[in-house]
Amino acid sequence: MKHTNGSHHIPFNMAGVLIAIGIIYGDIGTSPLYVFNAILGEKKIITEQLILGALSCVFWTLTLQTTLKYVVLTLRADNNGEGGIFSLYALIKRRTKYMLVPAIIGGSALLADGIITPPISVASAVEGLEKRIPNLPTVQIVVVILSLLFLIQQFGTRAVGKSFAPVMVIWFGMLAVLGISQIATFPNVFKAFNPFYAYDLLRNYPQGYLLLGGVFLCTTGAEALYSDLGHCGRKNIRVSWIFVKTCLVLNYFGQGAWLLSHLGEPLGDRRVFFETMPSWFLIPGVIIATLAAIIASQALITGSFTLISEAIRLGFWPKMRVVYPTEQKGQIFVPAINFLLWVGCIFIVYFFRESTNMEAAYGLAITLCMMMTTLLFGTYLRTRLKVSSILVALFMITFLIIEVSFLLANLQKFSHGGYVTIIIAALLVTIMMVWYRARQIRNQLVEFVELKPFIPMLEKLSNDTSFPKNATNLVFLTSSEKVDKVEKKIIYSIFENKPKRADVYWLVHVDVQDQPYTCEYVVTQIVPNDIVRVDFKLGFRVEQKINILLRKVIEDLIATHELDVDQEYRTQYSFIGGDFRYVMIAKEFSYENEMRFFDKLLVFGHSVIKRFGLSDEKGFGLDQAIVTTETYPLIFNRKVKDFPLKRV
Repeated sequence: MKHTNGSHHIPFNMAGVLIAIGIIYGDIGTSPLYVFNAILGEKKIITEQLILGALSCVFWTLTLQTTLKYVVLTLRADNNGEGGIFSLYALIKRRTKYMLVPAIIGGSALLADGIITPPISVASAVEGLEKRIPNLPTVQIVVVILSLLFLIQQFGTRAVGKSFAPVMVIWFGMLAVLGISQIATFPNVFKAFNPFYAYDLLRNYPQGYLLLGGVFLCTTGAEALYSDLGHCGRKNIRVSWIFVKTCLVLNYFGQGAWLLSHLGEPLGDRRVFFETMPSWFLIPGVIIATLAAIIASQALITGSFTLISEAIRLGFWPKMRVVYPTEQKGQIFVPAINFLLWVGCIFIVYFFRESTNMEAAYGLAITLCMMMTTLLFGTYLRTRLKVSSILVALFMITFLIIEVSFLLANLQKFSHGGYVTIIIAALLVTIMMVWYRARQIRNQLVEFVELKPFIPMLEKLSNDTSFPKNATNLVFLTSSEKVDKVEKKIIYSIFENKPKRADVYWLVHVDVQDQPYTCEYVVTQIVPNDIVRVDFKLGFRVEQKINILLRKVIEDLIATHELDVDQEYRTQYSFIGGDFRYVMIAKEFSYENEMRFFDKLLVFGHSVIKRFGLSDEKGFGLDQAIVTTETYPLIFNRKVKDFPLKRV
């Protein structure tokens, strides 16, 4: 038997286009606040070669990296309507064993660079007021805004989300109008569409190659286009991108026009974006920019929650408490990650103080994420779509050349603060790799036995009234993928010491599927009404509430007369069929093991990380009152010492 839900696909319509504009373009949409300041700095003299070259680089980066790679190509990697680097990995992980590392590096880099996005977006917007209000305490204002933003996450963002689309439409409209107003005074700026100016800048301008570090900031939000595929739908993203890119290009060219009217001057402490505004519009402009920055931060925070929840399901991250504040699909809240992100953002604000300092560190880690996406998508083209090797090689070579160029240019940021995000990314990679590899070692040590020889013993124990009944229904979670096998530790738990008698023994297996929202089950009556196995097939975005899911299974079995239960058993923790007790057997590495030094480090790291995660019973949504927890030692290469023991 099985239950399943349909694929999660978003229809194409105008409402979907507006939603896409509202929730996925915050990061890339607020880039005009700081891109030109990052490229020029305070001391470079404004020249035509510099401005036209930088504009050309920005335009072709948006065209090749964002439009071609992500909007046109990568959005094709649709995992039942879902996107993102872990969804992409889930599509190919059964076909190749080499893409685990790129997936973990990419996910970690995306999370690490995300810590700097809210501070730089909000700070860049608030600092626009410094032109009108000197000595403004921007650091304190940014800290308050970010703290309030993280505080409201626990209540869900459904109400706030309704205002996202109108605000972002106003924001992009403002970008276009400001750009057009400046272009009208200097229409020759459109010469920058010619890629020759980009080539000239990189080839002939002194250290022009290093300017790519600032240019790259115009596309840092491209990964969000793919990550939010499940929220908006492919067609909605592609159509909305036409509007968004048009507004972005107009604004960048408008900023370029303003700069070309100030040839021969250094930029100094002026912020190009706000200089293009008429003075009477400055305060409304700052307010709109701040709202757009908050939306950009909000989208990134919720994206981080989704990324961590996927990592948990795929076995990359320890189980954590996940809250669903609203019934809206995809709306999740991870309290521990919310707190860590808040701490990270506040640290970034106080460490860098000003957005110009943040610009010097921003973008380094995200280049790694984009490179990993290129590797994963190239593998997807070859293994899933069966694209010819020549075309796959052309795709990978083209974009790896672009992204390696950005990476090399961004490496100059390492000593200017880029090391902060690299250290955070390295820490996240370490946690994911240690957790994944230690779980592999642990699972290899689990000993399975044939269930068949123990079936008569289980039936006999179930009917032996000389033993007190442990529970009407005794439930064990098994990792065995085969119906005829079970962990030795489960048999040990039932029969050793004090035998556990029950009317029905349940064996429950959870298999995490590559599809995001699969929710199926299969029932095997090993001994009808005595030994029953339930195999759940759950997508990596489905909450594993085993107690609720098993209740639904039993209700179905009773309705179809496949399970005969005694209705007299009812307690405050029971549902249909009497009381239930779940036996959770924690697998712990024994101190008697003789291991290599590296494996010892993995085991030690696993034990440390586990302290910060949820216990298995909480991870599976089980009430502590109905759970019995036991510990089973995992032993291999047992230490055997010859003790000089003498009888006296």
